Parts: sequence; structure tokens; C-alpha cells
Amino acid sequence: MGTNGSTMLEPLRQGLPPTDPSGVAGSASCALPARYEAVGGARKFTRSTLERWELGDRFDDVALVVSELVTNALRHALPGESSQEFTDPPVRLHLMRWASRLVCAVRDPSQVSPVAGEAADSAESGRGLFLVECVSDSWGWYRSPVPFGELPSGPLYGKVVWALFRLPENTEPAP
Repeated sequence: MGTNGSTMLEPLRQGLPPTDPSGVAGSASCALPARYEAVGGARKFTRSTLERWELGDRFDDVALVVSELVTNALRHALPGESSQEFTDPPVRLHLMRWASRLVCAVRDPSQVSPVAGEAADSAESGRGLFLVECVSDSWGWYRSPVPFGELPSGPLYGKVVWALFRLPENTEPAP
């Protein structure tokens, strides 16, 4: 499901908070199908990646953010009957690790800005980006600078929504 050192991550780094690109200690990426079952697959991918990087203690927070970002991409960024329109899975999860930070990023085919609204306490939905904001150290989004797919109407650019987690300074990346 995942790939390490993917060149596809390079454009993602351009929209993230500044850091030394040579300091990337690890990266992993997986394609997710346009089905809600993909959220569980994203969590499994996140668990195995964090364990490989010896960051298993961060799983709960990172998995919550990954779940919210993937769910938002599936719910809000895909047109109806999207699975027939894309030759490749339309949503991708990227995890990147530096010595002092971890970034999870979800790419989807929509260029519409994500909206962080404050849902009422009794609302059953609408809290996703509010949770991302509360659990991560920062988050943001940008329009993808390179196309990642092709539709009959032309190239598909989309957007990337990311969340950053600071890591303790004394944490050395696992190979």
C-alpha cells in the first residue's frame, strides 16, 4: 500500500512550513480508494509507519488527524460516482518525518478550500478540522502545484491538507 522516499512528496514539501529538505528522515505514501473503508486502511498504514519510525506513542493523535483528513477528502472533495472518473485512486495519504516534526498530508482532487467551522456541541458532524486544530501543532492547506491525475476535461490539480506534529528534540529518527 505504501512507498518510501516517493518523489511525489516533493511538491508537498513546498507548501509546508519551512524546514531543511535534506533533514527528511523518512517519508511514506499510500493511495486510498474512493470508499469510506479507506479510512481504516489509512489508520493501519499510519500505525505501521509510525511503529517503523519508533513513534508508536504518537499514534492516537496522528491517527485521529489522519482519520479526519481522509474522511473530509472522501466526503467533501470527491464528485458523485467518483470511482468511475479516476484512473488512479483520487486520495493519497503522505507521512513525512524530520528530526523534530512529523507531517501528515492528504491530497484530494478538489481545489476548494477546507472550512474549519465550530460545530455545536450537539452536532454529529462538522468537528473534523476543529479536532485537527486541537490535536496537531498546526495545520494548513494549499492547491497542488502539479497535476496528479487526468480527467477527460484535462489535468487534475487538487489540493493538499496537512497537519504538523512537533517531536521531542531528543528523538532520533529510526532508519
